[in-house]
Amino acid sequence: MSDTPKTSPRVGLFATCLMNLFRPSIGFAAAKLLQDAGCILGVPQSQTCCGQPGYNSGDNDSARALAKQVITAFEVYDYLVGPSGSCMGTIRNDYPILFAADREWRDRAEAVAAKSWELTSFLVDVLGITRVQAGFDGIATYHDSCSGLRGLGIKGQPRQLLAGVEGLTLREMADSEVCCGFGGTFCVGYPEISVKIVDDKIGNIHATGADTLIGGDLGCLMNIAGRLSRIGSPVRVFHVAEVLAGMTDGPGIGDGRG
Repeated sequence: MSDTPKTSPRVGLFATCLMNLFRPSIGFAAAKLLQDAGCILGVPQSQTCCGQPGYNSGDNDSARALAKQVITAFEVYDYLVGPSGSCMGTIRNDYPILFAADREWRDRAEAVAAKSWELTSFLVDVLGITRVQAGFDGIATYHDSCSGLRGLGIKGQPRQLLAGVEGLTLREMADSEVCCGFGGTFCVGYPEISVKIVDDKIGNIHATGADTLIGGDLGCLMNIAGRLSRIGSPVRVFHVAEVLAGMTDGPGIGDGRG
C-alpha cells in the first residue's frame, strides 16, 4: 500500500457473525489490509454479535446486553473497524439510541460509535489510502449494500480502491444502489418478494457482462450468490476486502460445495 499513516493506530477488528460462520477469509483479508496500512491490529476474543438482529426485531434488552460486550471489548482501541456496513451502521448509529436513557452507557456508546468505521471507509477517509498492491484478472461489477450506502455513506471509497487493482475492469450495473432482497429477516418473512428483488439484481449483473460480483456486506453477497448458484450462473462473488487483499485464489462465496 502507498500513503500509509505516519503513526500506527491501534485498531480492533470487528469479526462479524456471518464472517465467522461462513467466510473467515474476509477477516484474514481485512487483517492483511489493516496491517499493510501500518495499523497495530487486535481482535478481542470477548467481542460478540453487534446485536443488530435483536434490535431490528424489537428485542432491545438482548441488543443492549450484546452492545455492552462490544463496547467493553473495543474501548481500549483507537478505532473499531469492520468489513461490514451493516454491523458498523448498528454500532455507529444505533448504539447511542439504545442507551439514550442510561447516561453512563450512552456516553460510552457514543465514544465507541465515534471511532467505529467500515473497512473501506477507514482506509480511504481516515488513513488516506489511495492504492493497494493487488491484482485481479476479470470484469467485475459492484453492489452497494443498503446499510453501508444509506447509513454510512459508503459509495466511492470501495470503488476508489478497486480502481487501483491491477487487471480489474469495473463496470457499473444499473440500480447498483437498489436492495438485493436480503434485508436480514426480511428475506425470511417475505421470501417471494425477496426472490423477485434478487432476480432483478441478477439481471442487472448479467447485463454488464461481468464475470464477478463484488460487495462490502456478506449478507447481501450470500443472498445474491445463493440465487446465482440456483440458476446456474457462472458469475463469481467476492467480498471487496478479499479482492483488495489479493485473496481470491480460492472459491468465491457460494462456490465451496463439494
